Amino acid sequence: MKLSAVLLPSQRWSASAPMWKRADEYGLHAGYTYDHLSWRSFRDKAWFSMIPTLAAAAAATTTLRLGPLVTSPNFRHPLVLAKDLLALDDISGGRLTIGVGSGGTGFDATTLGHEPWSARERHERFVEFTTTLDTLLREPASTIEGTFYPVLDSRQIPGPVQRPRPPLILSALGPKSMALAAQLADGWVSFGSARSDPDTSTFDAVARQVAALNEQLDLNHRETSSFRRIILNFADDESPLASFAAFVDWAGKYGELGFDEAVLHWPVPDSPFDCDAALFERIATEGRELLARA
Repeated sequence: MKLSAVLLPSQRWSASAPMWKRADEYGLHAGYTYDHLSWRSFRDKAWFSMIPTLAAAAAATTTLRLGPLVTSPNFRHPLVLAKDLLALDDISGGRLTIGVGSGGTGFDATTLGHEPWSARERHERFVEFTTTLDTLLREPASTIEGTFYPVLDSRQIPGPVQRPRPPLILSALGPKSMALAAQLADGWVSFGSARSDPDTSTFDAVARQVAALNEQLDLNHRETSSFRRIILNFADDESPLASFAAFVDWAGKYGELGFDEAVLHWPVPDSPFDCDAALFERIATEGRELLARA
């Protein structure tokens, strides 16, 4: 099992650069960041853009994979995004992993001035956005008819370093999104679930998601063992950063469930992601080695 981290783009690069370099030195598999215009409790605090942050991180690291976890249709067009991602794949020397989701209903959803999308339109946009992005990352020239994201005679030259395109990981919780992931993605990321049943644990909710995903993979004649599965710690009923033992137990449970990558948040002081720095370093080094041997 691999260990990765989300590094929030919430500080000036002079302060962020050492963290990305340490993630590289620790031997973490990947360093991800969120793709938002502003986000949650950081709404009125510093928050920088995903693309330039990852470009700087690519230049500051050597082995760390990197990418958005996740980008979304909320304020992006797949053609412009594809051009940016192709540049990131080139700058990083082929270390880009692309996480894509349907987008939330928070600040990003309406900041460009449009009305909030219905659940149906959000899913329709997610499907078109993802399939269009997939095509653009594979092809040197494209014309794509689309209801939301048409593309006319575009060029994506010279194409990605990674062929046929960088790995595409979808965030999917519902059956329709699961089906899309099984059809065209290289992997899936779960952040747990917004639990409507207080008696259902995050782990049990994710176990049901895994079963649903496996069904979709079978329907699409895809090997379940080769499909990447990433668990992002985001649930309030799980605390893998409470202690080293808590981390080992948390990662072990999800490893047994079939996940091959665990993602934690890099500590941010005075935030919901605050954590003892010494503990995090132990997890990122000793814990990473333990998972790699499992």
